[in-house]
Amino acid sequence: MTKQQMFELVSRKAHLTKKAAREAVETFLEEVKKALGKGEKVVLSGFGTFKVTHVKDKPVIVPRSKERKIVKGHRVARFTAGKTLRKAVK
Repeated sequence: MTKQQMFELVSRKAHLTKKAAREAVETFLEEVKKALGKGEKVVLSGFGTFKVTHVKDKPVIVPRSKERKIVKGHRVARFTAGKTLRKAVK
């Protein structure tokens, strides 16, 4: 599903204009992004949890040149599906 399809679906189901649906979805996504940027956890009951974890430095080998490099540690967003979502997917 694309963002555009999500806007149309929200518009139909919530009886909103497409503009209002777009604004609602974009606002939701922006707020999730801000919370994750601050390192906060976002819990959506029945759906899942978004959280930020730290990945440590790790050595890698570049396949083409066989050169050894170190990938620096960084933060990354992770998603863990909730129980209801896991059951729906099965």
